[in-house]
Amino acid sequence: MLDSLFKPRAVAIVGASTKELSIGNVIIRNLQKYGYKGKIYPLNPSASEVCGLRAYKTLDEIPDQVDLAHVIIPSKFVPQTIEDCGKKGIKAVIINSAGFSELGEEGARLQEDFLRRGKEFGVRVFGPNCQGIINSDPELKAYCNFTFTYPDPGYVSVVALSGGVGALIMQALADLGVGQRLYASNGNACDISIPEIVRYYGEDEGTKAVILYTEGFSNPGEFLEAAREVTARKPILAMKAGRTEQGAKAASSHTGSLAGVDIATELIFEKTGILSFTDEGEMARAAMAFATQPIPRGNHVGIITNTGGPAVIATDVLVSCGLDVPKLSEKSIETLKESQLPEAALENPIDVVATAGGSQFRGALDVLLEEDGVDSIFINFVTAPFTDTHEVARQIVEVNRLAKKPIVCNFMTDLSQERFQITRDILKQGGVPIYANPSDAAKALGALVKYGSLKRRDIGQPDTFGDVDAAKARSIIEQARQEGRSVLSATDVYTIFDAYGIPVARWRVVPNAAEAVAAAETIGYPVVVKVDCEEIDHKSDMGGVAINLKDAAAVRAAVEDMESRLGSFGTLRFFVQKFLPGGRELIIGATAERELGHLVMFGLGGIYVEVLKDVAFKIAPVTKVEAGEMLSSIKTAALLDGVRGEKGVDKEGIANLIQRVSQLLTDLPMIQEMDMNPIMAFSDGVYAVDGRIRI
Repeated sequence: MLDSLFKPRAVAIVGASTKELSIGNVIIRNLQKYGYKGKIYPLNPSASEVCGLRAYKTLDEIPDQVDLAHVIIPSKFVPQTIEDCGKKGIKAVIINSAGFSELGEEGARLQEDFLRRGKEFGVRVFGPNCQGIINSDPELKAYCNFTFTYPDPGYVSVVALSGGVGALIMQALADLGVGQRLYASNGNACDISIPEIVRYYGEDEGTKAVILYTEGFSNPGEFLEAAREVTARKPILAMKAGRTEQGAKAASSHTGSLAGVDIATELIFEKTGILSFTDEGEMARAAMAFATQPIPRGNHVGIITNTGGPAVIATDVLVSCGLDVPKLSEKSIETLKESQLPEAALENPIDVVATAGGSQFRGALDVLLEEDGVDSIFINFVTAPFTDTHEVARQIVEVNRLAKKPIVCNFMTDLSQERFQITRDILKQGGVPIYANPSDAAKALGALVKYGSLKRRDIGQPDTFGDVDAAKARSIIEQARQEGRSVLSATDVYTIFDAYGIPVARWRVVPNAAEAVAAAETIGYPVVVKVDCEEIDHKSDMGGVAINLKDAAAVRAAVEDMESRLGSFGTLRFFVQKFLPGGRELIIGATAERELGHLVMFGLGGIYVEVLKDVAFKIAPVTKVEAGEMLSSIKTAALLDGVRGEKGVDKEGIANLIQRVSQLLTDLPMIQEMDMNPIMAFSDGVYAVDGRIRI
């Protein structure tokens, strides 16, 4: 539990300062201005008071128990201060000071020293090189932070690796009028981690939605488990920076971040049901809807509008976000006739027209609430000067408070007029999320619907195949290790495939041309011959592959040619395999990801994987549902079903193969990289015809 950090009854400021623009002064004034209900104890060896409060020279002088200490002193004094905090019984420390691992070896040694002392004396460390936390609970009002935005109490909690981005998000929420519950920006995050904070938010009853900003995770596996737990109870809206080479370079120099151009973070978001954003403004606007609205049961939306054009824009955006605008039932249309003006359009969207008042809006709202085919309600509300806009707002609020279906409102007005400011305030105080344009409102509703879909999505459990021989595969890898080989031979690779029930075209590995001919006679023509040499990675590029060899003379000539050209690379062996023409070339690959396991890849294979880069990734273990999603998510998915008279491929066989690879990777975590490229897929079977494994 992190209650000492987020719910401190007393705070000590080690490094309190009388200088108004110093962090040690700003934090105290923030606590005072925000109305902190606990006690504040400034520590300053040379001042008798700071910000009107008595100052203490040491922690020992403080007469009461302290839960949390801010440390704002030169880095070289921090380790001893952490020990002093522990001896005082302080359970949490925010180190605002910089000068640790982000600055090199000496700073890293200081960080290791204070971490060791913190562990020894039972002190949890937040930071260093960080802002701090905020708790808006009216019973506490803890502004243990040196930023400048004073959030109103609310239901959205924010955690950000970057203090700058955290402050940006906090201000964006404040500008939207969205109250906040908890805030944390933990800088170097050397002890208290983002996954711990996310878990804490998940357990906090006052938090309805979590906003996360990250540039990478030091332990992605830890975050995956935390996110999986929390998203089952409440939404996490997340943004990952460093998605491009240039962005990653900028991030990697920022507060010691571990960000890079990695797909793993996005895959974690997908696997755990986190909503991923690329725009911080859109994320904040979505949070406004999550703060007050229930999660829709489905993707069917009913639209009410008193102006035409914005409804068309909203419909386009809603549909692009995966929503459906269904026709209303005859019963609903008949009911609408009783409440609407004669000129109203009674389809979906329901155009109540510009002269509609509160009763017309309410009539339309009541119909959509009762319509089984509608899961959410989108409102376009322009404040026509010839209507009672306050009454319209009151009716929307009354329905919103029923909390039966989520409502978002595109509120179009001139806020320079006091009358319409009052209308706006009625909506805001009634918990209706309002947006200035139809696109923003539609995207916010789209986020609600997407989260509902993610929450209902059941990826199932990974299949476990009983016909595998993990011990045999493990012994092959262990033998390679003992021999100092990191790239497995073709014999090793295909024997491992056999051990996991991965279908392969008939094959043999031989040392010379004569035995290659004998192998081809046994396998049956036509055959493929490939060079097998640890020093040759890309066989095709080196001329180490000959296909569709139809007789003994062709096999002998191919092997002798490879021997003459490639013999200088080392000892050559030759892989002879049945040639399988006419199939669809696919690829299944894998790469190990630090602290996470393996990422599994699927897509078009052969040369196309490099040209089109049309691939899909999942985190192992991959379930049957996820394997199906991999097949359907590539841009060229239609090719798997067959085009222009071609037969489709065995998609069930491909999904089975992906799952077998997933089990192989789970059983053999020492595999660093694996490629099956190409896999030949036919209507009645799937076969691996080339494979490579690096351990």
